[in-house]
This record gives sequence, structure tokens and C-alpha cells, in this order.
Amino acid sequence: MLESSARLLALLGLMQSRRDWTGPELAERLGVTDRTIRKDVDRLRLLGYPVDAVRGPHGRYRLGVGASLPPLLLDEDEAVAIAVGLRTAAWSAVAGIEETSLRALVKLEQVLPAHLRARVRAVGATAMPSPGGGPTVDAQHLALLGAARRDGERVRFTYRRRDGDTARREVEPHALVALSRRWYLVGWDVARDGWRTFRIDRIADPVAAGVRFAPREVPGGDPVAFVAKGRRAGANRYEARVTVYAPADVVRSRVPGGWGVVTPIDEASCELRTGDDDLGWLAQRIATLGAEIDVHEPPELRERLAELGGRLLRASGARGT
Repeated sequence: MLESSARLLALLGLMQSRRDWTGPELAERLGVTDRTIRKDVDRLRLLGYPVDAVRGPHGRYRLGVGASLPPLLLDEDEAVAIAVGLRTAAWSAVAGIEETSLRALVKLEQVLPAHLRARVRAVGATAMPSPGGGPTVDAQHLALLGAARRDGERVRFTYRRRDGDTARREVEPHALVALSRRWYLVGWDVARDGWRTFRIDRIADPVAAGVRFAPREVPGGDPVAFVAKGRRAGANRYEARVTVYAPADVVRSRVPGGWGVVTPIDEASCELRTGDDDLGWLAQRIATLGAEIDVHEPPELRERLAELGGRLLRASGARGT
């Protein structure tokens, strides 16, 4: 009975890790016969798990959508990853997710062993993103794109470019990247026959296209570096160049990866190049460097920093001269 129950849990874990499995694949993974798999699937159904049978040459099994959420089986690393994600979600760029994340985190931490709770708190303390005024994305859009990437399925969506024009796109999603308070989709654009990066907050009406694709390697092998390179190459509406009167190593420690390029000038100063589509958010980021700066470009950045400085002076109760 113990062996049968353990096998049932292992079967459930496999079915939760991938969209669908053939009977022979599951039998090989678990070291049993196809007949045993069919019996175990029937047992899962009796326990309330909605297992769908998909017809085909070998038959496929898929964990379907039920009336309620069944228990999830997570290994230790998965549990830590989810808990850290929930802990930081209140500061994230995903719209409407803060309160829901906190409720889910409370439930998860109640069942975490003590050593895992310690890991979550240690990692969460170092992974907390800084709040800011970046645009938010629709959590359902993020979930749909993530599922399509996992399942190797094309997606179609309406994309709004920086100039406001929109167009329908069909894309093979290969990576979701969070960088500098933005979420990006890295994918192969089918019509344009090339790699593209899409700001997810500019994506509307995404749907699964029902067309599978074979995995491709993102240029350079690193999706984060690919997005950062595109930003540095002029993918932003505003590109800033400032002199920061602090050592380059100090400035780098205050600049998240991919946020900009820091070049030493001498031992006490450096040049920072960074960009963004939102001038106000760009000004806030530069103001948080905690050092004297000279703005070389763009001219609009000086005006926005002056506005920001005036608001801070009024908030402090000081009078400007």
C-alpha cells in the first residue's frame, strides 16, 4: 500500500510538471506497465483530480481544470522559489497582485518546514526589488505568456509600439525577463523572421495560437543580456548620459544589472549611460544614486530633475532660492 501511494504521488508530481504525457512515457518514468498507469489515473480521478485523456497514437494524459484547486506537489527548490516570488510580489510591476500574494504566502509559509522558511527569509531579504513608478502588466497576460513558453506554443497579440502604432503579431515565446521594473517577452517573430523583444505592458489581447514550435537558442544564450543589449542599443525613448561624482565601483553597486553602463573617468567619478521610455522614472532612478551629477543628455532630463527636486524641497518644508 505504501509503494502504491508513493507511486501515486510521483505520478501526480509528473503530471503537474508538464502539460501532457503519453502512457508509455509515464510508465517508463515510474518503472511500471501501461496498465498500472491506467489504474493509477483512475485512482487520481476518484480522489478528485481532473485527469483528461487525449486521444492519439499512444494516448495522452493531461491534468485538466477542475472545480477547485487540487493540492500541489513541490520539491524544496520550487517551494522556496514560489515563496520568494510571493514575498516580493507586493513590490512588483504586476497589477493587482499585492494582497493576493500576501494571502498565498501566509498559506504557504504555514506548511513550510523550519529550514525552508529560513531559506525563504534569507533569499527574500536580498531579492526585494525597490518600489517605483514603472508601468504594470496584467497578471493574466504574464501567466498566459509563461504557459505558452513552457508548452512551446505560439501566441498572438496586439502590440503597441513606442510611437503609438499597433499591429497584430505572432510570436514563439522563449523567455520572460524582468529588468529595471519592466517585464519583457523575448521571442521569435514569425512574420518578421527574427528575434524581437516586447514590453509586456504594451501587449494587448494575447491568445494561444494552437501552433507548436521547436525551441531555439536566444542570441548569446542569455535572455537577460539580450534584453539589456537591446535597451543599450537605443530601444528606449530617452537615452541619458550623466557624470556621477562617485567611484565607478560604488555606482555599479547602486545600479542593478542591465540598468545601465558605468565607465570610470577617474578615481572619484564615472560616466553612466542608461535609458527608459518614461522620463519621470528615469529621473527618479538617477536621483537615487546618492551622489552629485552632471546631466549631459537629454536636455529634458534636467527639467524633470528640477521638478523632482522642487517637490522634494516642498515635502521637506525647506524653501527654494
